[in-house]
Amino acid sequence: MPLPMPAEDTAPVVVDRRDGPYGEVVLRQRGEHFEIIANGCFLMDTSDGRSERLLIDAALAALPDGRPSPSVLIGGLGVGFSLARAAADPRWGRIVVVEREQAVIDWHRNGPLSRISADALADPRTDVLHTDLVTYVRAAQEGAASGPVQASGNHDALCLDIDNGPDWTVTEDNESLYGPAGLAACRARLTPGGVLAVWSAQPSAVFEEALRNAGFIEVRTQEIAVARGVPDVVHLAVRPA
Repeated sequence: MPLPMPAEDTAPVVVDRRDGPYGEVVLRQRGEHFEIIANGCFLMDTSDGRSERLLIDAALAALPDGRPSPSVLIGGLGVGFSLARAAADPRWGRIVVVEREQAVIDWHRNGPLSRISADALADPRTDVLHTDLVTYVRAAQEGAASGPVQASGNHDALCLDIDNGPDWTVTEDNESLYGPAGLAACRARLTPGGVLAVWSAQPSAVFEEALRNAGFIEVRTQEIAVARGVPDVVHLAVRPA
């Protein structure tokens, strides 16, 4: 189901519009807040961020106690809430962000979204990779990648937020991430006992079953209430040790 657009009286103003290999991506300002629109689909805005922060917190909480300086991969830079949350927590070790849209990276490095992510981007633990997440996670399984994609290695947590959920993807190519091959690739990017956390605009029992079928354990869903409609959720699953 489509996400409701933010309910504000202020009309949105286009700050930047780019055409790229995956289609059109737009940054809009609505009052004090910014919105990211991809191919006409509303993705996220800066009005709240609770569920994006939960994505990081829930993954860390699900990791086994005593794991020192765990590495986290954040799939999708978005408006920066997840990255900022990870960088604000000294318990995380390496923080790798995979973002396929150069425009989104630019909006954080040199644009208005830097107010959210500037400190996190300056953190020496943070590394931003300009690449497609599906390509990135499959590189470990295929063993054919080189350069920064392969060099980043495996992670203790994968925190993915590149779509509005497994049932509503931004582009058709992303659909494969939530199927058997994509979930197997996510497992291959995780260390034993590592956690997969996937943001979604609504719960998905079908996706929970797909996680179990892919060999993940401790599959569960955490909800967070939103102002309108069904709760945002984070799907959590663990790679067996």
